[in-house]
Amino acid sequence: MKSVFPYPTLFGDIVFDITAVTVDGTPLPYAQVSTTERTVALFRSGREHWTRATLHLKAHLPEPELAEGPFTDVTCMAVLTEKATNTRTTARLARNVGGSWQGTIDLGKDRHLRRATLTVHAIATVESVAGRLVGSAAQEWYVDLRESTPVRRREIDIVEVDFRDGPHEWLRPFQEAPWIVETSADTPTVYLNTTAVEGLMDVLAAKGGTTAERVLRDMTASHIAQDVWTAMFHTAISDLDVDEDGTPVMPTGWREAVVRTMLPDVLPGRQPTDALYDINERRTQGFGWSQLQSAIQYAAGKRSRVTKKLTNAVRTVDRTDKGVS
Repeated sequence: MKSVFPYPTLFGDIVFDITAVTVDGTPLPYAQVSTTERTVALFRSGREHWTRATLHLKAHLPEPELAEGPFTDVTCMAVLTEKATNTRTTARLARNVGGSWQGTIDLGKDRHLRRATLTVHAIATVESVAGRLVGSAAQEWYVDLRESTPVRRREIDIVEVDFRDGPHEWLRPFQEAPWIVETSADTPTVYLNTTAVEGLMDVLAAKGGTTAERVLRDMTASHIAQDVWTAMFHTAISDLDVDEDGTPVMPTGWREAVVRTMLPDVLPGRQPTDALYDINERRTQGFGWSQLQSAIQYAAGKRSRVTKKLTNAVRTVDRTDKGVS
């Protein structure tokens, strides 16, 4: 669902692309920049040690709307962020004669860890107030420091961070939790606590390992996935927009994907519109809401394959007890 602003904003689309990438002044191989996946892969960029990647951008704003609307002092800003390091870098793009906007933004390797997100914002003076956000690009780019192939890969960010002494103060109250799922942003994020369970991060990141380590890794990953599916579904249905006659509107973005994936198991045999209406009624009116939680738990468990993982774990333990390898 889109944010609502108490002032006029742009209705038209803002689009942008990365046209080229250089690493310490040397062009990045073309195969490591994908316009279809909207991803740049910086791992194995041609050199093991590098300092700065420069992203060359070209953006298009809805020019007729800017000219006719109440927007002055328009600025186009590129914004590069990463949750894992709490880093935010901005750069102002220059307006071309033809109406497009071009410029560059730098990614310093020492300021990033895993996967940065790049977007473009339109800033303008509206109703005599300067610096107002009037529009953002609908599609982002990703810059991955750990991948050599530019694949979009996932719609969920995974961040390893110390809840107790790390950079995110809001995680301090959860310092005993092994992980927390945060779903308020445009991309859901799983924060893995590096200090809650000693050795857990090593087990999760390892390849292969002992039988016990593989079972622990599979069960933990399945448990995390179940928590993620549950949290995402609750977020997606918690604040549904409604049309003129009160019918809930399907949310957008990752929320839509989650709702459409989970609904067949939450309310089997129902059309999406009818199922959304039923869920919204239960949530807002209170009746039947608690009973629905069992169905949500089942659907999340099915998506995360909890039963299969648990069955494998039980069989492994049984074979170990019997001395069978």
